[in-house]
Amino acid sequence: MFVAPALQKLLDELERLPGVGPKSAQRIAYWMLNTDRETVVRLADAITEVKDAVRFCSRCFNYAEDDLCEICRSHDRDHGMICVVSEPRDIPPIERTGAFKGVYHVLGGELSPMDGVGPDDLHIAELLRRLSDPSVREVIIATNPNVEGETTAAYLSRQIKSLGVRVTRLASGLPVGGDLEFADEVTLGRAIEARREL
Repeated sequence: MFVAPALQKLLDELERLPGVGPKSAQRIAYWMLNTDRETVVRLADAITEVKDAVRFCSRCFNYAEDDLCEICRSHDRDHGMICVVSEPRDIPPIERTGAFKGVYHVLGGELSPMDGVGPDDLHIAELLRRLSDPSVREVIIATNPNVEGETTAAYLSRQIKSLGVRVTRLASGLPVGGDLEFADEVTLGRAIEARREL
């Protein structure tokens, strides 16, 4: 079946997106062809703008448009409580619970010796530097409840306890092998409230 070269190029690019297979790529491409030009231009502009404007916060490594993200800049947040997550996408589900009023630190992944990811590949040194501030009272480790997340939590716990800072871990309520990104607000809220000492 013949497909116009420009359409084939779009289909190929759409299929590279996570979770988008050939049929989804076709639906999106045909939607783009059948909608008005202004809508497609707004979408293209939004994609370009996010690539140009968004960077990593210099303190916590969350997504930001300035040097510091909105959470790190906020005077309403408890800067003495740091929640450690694996990726920036783990922050919104925690924020939606309304149960956490502290700040975050994004590791940029989880320890995975089998994949060659060690402590030097993550933002662990930057976290430990942040903990030299005497106002930090507690670190909540909110890595995913899977093998890599548990390995990361155990490693961080040892490092942080040696600095005399309280370390807690999200409590039960999160399924083992699940990702924070897909947890509902009630489950995540209970896990934050019932966190335990490591």
